[in-house]
Amino acid sequence: MRRRVIAGNWKMHMTCSQARDYMSAFLPLVADAPDDRDIVLAPPFTAISTVADIAAGSRVQLSSQNVHWQENGAFTAEISAEMLLEHKVKYTIVGHSEPRKYFSESDEQINHRARTAQGHGLIPIVCVGETDEQRERGEAERVIRRQIEQGLEGLDANKLVVAYEPIWAIGTGKTCESPEANRICGLIRSWVGATDLVIQYGGSVKPGNIDELMSMSDIDGVLVGGASLKPDGFARIANYQEA
Repeated sequence: MRRRVIAGNWKMHMTCSQARDYMSAFLPLVADAPDDRDIVLAPPFTAISTVADIAAGSRVQLSSQNVHWQENGAFTAEISAEMLLEHKVKYTIVGHSEPRKYFSESDEQINHRARTAQGHGLIPIVCVGETDEQRERGEAERVIRRQIEQGLEGLDANKLVVAYEPIWAIGTGKTCESPEANRICGLIRSWVGATDLVIQYGGSVKPGNIDELMSMSDIDGVLVGGASLKPDGFARIANYQEA
């Protein structure tokens, strides 16, 4: 059975002090979560060490919000896999729509990041998804398939998570209907050709829709943005019960 991965992406939120307060409230709420799932937090780089220290020995695992493809060098504002591993990071998000949009990240760069992550024992969470305009033009499947074919080239599907995040649903309050999200996740699995590939859905996930989403046949987890910033709300998501 494919493992469930429930991940919260804090994006550019949470100082170290705020992260400590969050973890104090959050950890007791997920201490008895079912063993069939990984509960993952992706703090900003400055708070990774703080969260790692507090989470040690708990159910919570760590992800970074990105990773560079080089071991070291003159890459201002980037972070290496070795730096992340020092803080017990297990996952790393690559290809999120925000770096794609704001920093013009290409599928080739995303693939380099993901390959490097796997090469160092990190599990990349590779994000894919279409814009509202692309969906309206009937291009959603073509766009996602291109992102899959180019972004996942040479990767081991058994050490990988794909996150389907329709860009039009991120931070907008719009949620892709569960059957449609499930359909796209099923297509991704068939394109990759790996029945055990873990596929998340992301895009306005919240406590009110988590149970339905997680009851879908091809959705193995969620990548949560804004709703992961409140410990009680994200604990409800982590403790989901399939509808």
